[in-house]
Amino acid sequence: MKSGKFQIWQESKDYIGITIGIALYAIGYTCFMLPYQITTGGLAGIAAIIYYATGFPAQYTYVLINGLLLVAAVKVLGFRFCLKTIIGVALLTFLMDILQQVIVDENGNLPRILGEQDFMACVLGACLEGLGLAIVFLNNGSTGGTDIIAAIVNKYRDITLGRMLMYCDIFIVSSCYFVFYDLQKVVFGFSTLIISMLMLDYFMNSARRSVQFLIFSDKYNEIATAINTQLERGVTVLHGEGFYSKEPRRVLVVLAKRRESIEIFRLINRIDPNAFVSQSNVVGVYGEGFDHIKIK
Repeated sequence: MKSGKFQIWQESKDYIGITIGIALYAIGYTCFMLPYQITTGGLAGIAAIIYYATGFPAQYTYVLINGLLLVAAVKVLGFRFCLKTIIGVALLTFLMDILQQVIVDENGNLPRILGEQDFMACVLGACLEGLGLAIVFLNNGSTGGTDIIAAIVNKYRDITLGRMLMYCDIFIVSSCYFVFYDLQKVVFGFSTLIISMLMLDYFMNSARRSVQFLIFSDKYNEIATAINTQLERGVTVLHGEGFYSKEPRRVLVVLAKRRESIEIFRLINRIDPNAFVSQSNVVGVYGEGFDHIKIK
């Protein structure tokens, strides 16, 4: 029963996170990318190019192409893989449509909120897009588009998802030159890709970053007890042997959140100032007290 309730709670958290992430992405794309004619990567970039060239609303292009891709994806990858993608695509399309209706000026144009600060719009828009995508991915969601293409190709060809997405993004951003014949637009497009990917990686890694301690001390029992009771962190005792002295040694292994590292150092220093301690960063710790493994 508890397992069922936990599953429902986890799913609810995922959908809330996906909604927040998609809202941030929609704001960055609609308020900063489209008004300044900056091309981003992915299917959103294709929709933007068509919008710049023809005036056809980007959200309609986005949902139409995604619809075709999702039909193929359901057949190839299965409905379970595509469920959150379908929700993500529908929500992003809805938010882009609403935002454009809200911020459009009296002439029916999207306003340039930052005036003539094109590069600042590029930076802000890319940061919001990267942050939004990170939140979506951390909650096991997807915004569709080239993610679907990459997943399908990856199933049948030995090409990594990351490389496939990179090829798609380079082609899409480069294509905007044939709309504007302006190299500055292409540079802004690639700047957007780089900034959004850096933001995405930074946020995802920061959210999952933990630390690992290896503690060598004759007072290992006191230290382990203190960490276990005061910080409520698990401790593993490894049985080792000093190579030179040939004496048996106990090594404590502790995994903790990064913010807890100062308290652990203080605790060790208080019990045994001569302890030998190694701390290293780890990305992705799953299990009780940490993240939960999420599988689509």
